[in-house]
Order: sequence, then structure tokens, then C-alpha cells
Amino acid sequence: MAGFAALGVWQLERRAWKLELIDRVERRIHAEPAPVPGPEAWPSVDAAGYAYHRVRLSGRYLHDSETLVQAVTELGAGYWVLTPMVTLQGTTVLVNRGFVAGDRRDPGGSAAGNPAQETQVTGLLRITEPGGGFLRRNDPAAGRWYSRDVTAIAAARGLADVAPYFVDADASSDAPGGPRGGLTVVAFTNHHLIYALTWFVLAIMAGGAGLFMLLPERRR
Repeated sequence: MAGFAALGVWQLERRAWKLELIDRVERRIHAEPAPVPGPEAWPSVDAAGYAYHRVRLSGRYLHDSETLVQAVTELGAGYWVLTPMVTLQGTTVLVNRGFVAGDRRDPGGSAAGNPAQETQVTGLLRITEPGGGFLRRNDPAAGRWYSRDVTAIAAARGLADVAPYFVDADASSDAPGGPRGGLTVVAFTNHHLIYALTWFVLAIMAGGAGLFMLLPERRR
């Protein structure tokens, strides 16, 4: 009974943490865009402090270093187009410019506009996704990517001074015929109250079963 009750209390604590997380992310994604963190802040960039912050950056895309990462979105199966951007400060940030369908996997076909032109992007800061996807590891040598692993992509493309995060561009920078931005899914499951009630019911049942066993012994 004590074990079940402890699990119920733990789920209530998890629920409080999840509600605080949801509220924090909601405030971040609707805030005014701020400049992306610079090199001085890179060592402290983590999910708790930076994920889903609305940010802006300006610079020049390196379209010849694009990377396609397999994706499934509300538009179907295809690829995220990750393009390095050399910012005005001289650093490089991977920008997820958006989604392209599977029949457009040629990276050159996703480039739009003058590559020397300065571009401004707003979007959501995302934390790197190392390793790969479920049961599938990234294979840089073969050009197969299942997650947006910033470190591995930067190494494969020979990029230097790369930020340890990437930016999901919103739809404001979409170009005709280019990738479709603004498809970031921001959703968190929150079933902790149901789990807590389940554990508490089991605790009550365990207590009732214990009393059922003990009362006859007391009568004897």
C-alpha cells in the first residue's frame, strides 16, 4: 500500500513539473523574437533554459552544404532541409528551413533566392538530436540522416564555429518553391493525473485486501 501511494505522489509531482514545462514553452513560443545565443552562451545552452525560445538571426545561407533529414509531418513523408547560415557575427547556425516532399530530395532543388543575399530568419531554437531516430542511426558517409544531429552534420559538412543548436524557421521566410516552414510540433503528453489516480486506487485496494486478511485473524 505504501509503495502504491508513493508512486501516486510521484506522478502528482511529475504532473506539476509537466504543467510548469507546458506553461514555460507556451510563453516562449509567443514571445517577441530575441537574437540567437552567441558563442559566449553556447556552453550553457540546454533544453531547460533555451528550447523553443523564439529567436531571430540574419546572414547568408550556404546552400551547397544543405543536409536532408528524413521527416514525417502533417504534409506527409519527406525531408527537413537543414541549411547552414553564416551569421553577421561570423558564426554558423544550422537552420531548418522547413519541409520538402520525398520527390524533392535533391538538395540543390530546395535552394531559393540568391545564395549571396543576406536573409533574416525567425523561428524556434531547438536542441540538437544526437544519434539518429528510433532503431535507425545516422549514416553520414551514406548521406542518410534520421535526426537533426548538429555536431555530426557540422563534421560531415566541414563547418566551423557552429552553434550547438539549430533553428526551426517559421513560415515568414518561405520562398516560392522552397521548403515549407512553421511546421514545428509543440505538444507534450500529460497523463500524470490518470496515472496518479490509478496508483492511489491500487493503494486503497491493497489496504482493503490487508484488512480483509487481518480481521479474521483478530476475531480468532
